[in-house]
Amino acid sequence: MNQEKFRLWDLPTRLFHWALVLAVVAAIVSGQLGGKLIDWHGRIGLFIVGLLAFRLIWGVVGSTYARFLQFLPTPGKIGAYLRGEWHGAGHNPLGALSVFGILALLTAQVGSGLFANDDITFVGPLFDLVGKNLSNRLTGIHYLVSNAIYALIALHIAAIAFYGHVRKQKLVKPMLTGWKDGAGKSATGGGALALILALAVAGAAVHGASGAWLPAPPPPPPAAETPNW
Repeated sequence: MNQEKFRLWDLPTRLFHWALVLAVVAAIVSGQLGGKLIDWHGRIGLFIVGLLAFRLIWGVVGSTYARFLQFLPTPGKIGAYLRGEWHGAGHNPLGALSVFGILALLTAQVGSGLFANDDITFVGPLFDLVGKNLSNRLTGIHYLVSNAIYALIALHIAAIAFYGHVRKQKLVKPMLTGWKDGAGKSATGGGALALILALAVAGAAVHGASGAWLPAPPPPPPAAETPNW
């Protein structure tokens, strides 16, 4: 007997999701260990900038269930979900709140990290645009936001476990395969041109965040010659 299923998550959305998971884990590990890994922490941050920029565009031009407007958690949708009256595919209204929350916190995290410093050897690629005093404030924000990210990630994982073990709803499998069991309308849209646009914006965002466009610092003054007496 063939089980009914429909296409829920497109390939770019799934690749974004798992790339972001790996990048965030790598950023946490490299940030906590520090030392020589701090430079990799910065590189991973730039990679996350690209991922977030990609998702911002893909949330507009991607396939059906990847679009932000499709799962925007309005008060009406949240109320209907809490009353057990919401029926839909993709992110439910509470899950959508978690998604938007994680994206917002990660944006704040990488945004502050671009200007941050560790008072030792590392400075963010855009440090020169703000100076030391503002950089110190943004560094403090960077540390504070990291705690909120930890909490929201833990809540996200707990919710996935709850839906999997209590409500018997498989949330991980569709994000791996793209297909969801049951009746539903398969996702459409998000073609090649949309993908090229999203990738182009992601590349531009990484270039801008890297500070490669900033003028090179002036060379240090020549060392004073010691008289040969």
